[in-house]
Amino acid sequence: MIVVTGLGLQSPHGEDPHASFAALCRGDSTLRPVFADTLARPAAAATVAFDEARWFTKLQLAGVDRVSQLAVAAAEQALADAGSPQGLDPTRMGVFMGCGMGGAAAIDTAYRNGMAGGRVPPLTIPAFMANAPAAHVAIRQRVQGPVLSWSIACASSAIAIGEALHALRRGDIDLALAGGSEALIVPGVIAAWQAMQTLADFDPAAPHAAARACRPFAADRCGFALGEGAAFLVLESAAHARARGARVHARLLGYGTSCDATHLTKPDAAGQARALQAALRDAGLKPTDVGYCNAHGTATKIGDVVESQALAQVFGAALPQLRVSSTKAMHGHLLGAAGALEAIVTILALQEQRLPPNLHGGAVEPLCPLNLVAPGDCAAAGLQAAISSSFAFGGTNAVLAFGRA
Repeated sequence: MIVVTGLGLQSPHGEDPHASFAALCRGDSTLRPVFADTLARPAAAATVAFDEARWFTKLQLAGVDRVSQLAVAAAEQALADAGSPQGLDPTRMGVFMGCGMGGAAAIDTAYRNGMAGGRVPPLTIPAFMANAPAAHVAIRQRVQGPVLSWSIACASSAIAIGEALHALRRGDIDLALAGGSEALIVPGVIAAWQAMQTLADFDPAAPHAAARACRPFAADRCGFALGEGAAFLVLESAAHARARGARVHARLLGYGTSCDATHLTKPDAAGQARALQAALRDAGLKPTDVGYCNAHGTATKIGDVVESQALAQVFGAALPQLRVSSTKAMHGHLLGAAGALEAIVTILALQEQRLPPNLHGGAVEPLCPLNLVAPGDCAAAGLQAAISSSFAFGGTNAVLAFGRA
């Protein structure tokens, strides 16, 4: 059995996992207008209040993009939460990390400076490469085992956690730092997503409109809002955790992945259903065993309907008992880090026996007949198993199944 013994977080709701979870259960949105003076259309995003000087000296910061800074902090917090394990063989530790798009700030700065005839920072390449965050985490923690990065769009960090599970089961390592990081809140990236017509629109003159821009499963949904942050889990076998007297947050029961193999950006219900079924099978769970799904729920017109269809295919008659919410309405879509952040939310739902609500929707989309968690109805006494879903551009799907400790 593989267990979760550490949680580390740098999120739009803060760095304390329990305080962040409490904010989600209250329905606190961190979405705010960004780059109002730069972009042609209004955009909302969720950012992290991060003090890099707390984690790095000025000299260390050279060539370290924000995406790596957030990763280093969250990984260090996860290890501290796990009791700062001592005496571990560094060759028996691994870093398993998801990052969808790498160092956006580094490449944005290089482009702008270069186009203006200015100096391009010489460490731009190592700053924006997608495996830089994992490398910085490994250097900081002196990890000498497998240090692996997955860049699979929105499924990146869920895949990383699942592959860490496999490595621990095989006995390749004794302890894994598994998670993800993403920091894409720069004008060029926002404009590119707007060009795809996937980002939520809102009236910039209306009070609180940006905070409510992302409305998963709502009839009037109009797209997602980007978020940034990093999240890590410390994973180890139950026997290893017991031998060192570690506290256990939850059990990582199973992992399923699949590819739609149909379209680069359009999701497919059959492909998502295969990942859901694989996760339940790997975890030894029946649909009736699962009480909560932290949905991918991006609030796009097509995506929410397809996800609802996939859940219906897999859960069948048990679907009305499955409570569902997408927390992206409050922290935005962290893309490569989404799976890791939402895994922590799912773990805390099991631990605290309450659920974050599905927010900002008035009328629910008729094609999404799900048991959505309503504000004020967050109690989940008896919750024993829950899943977290991540479905990516490219057609890769990943589902993680957790059990109460």
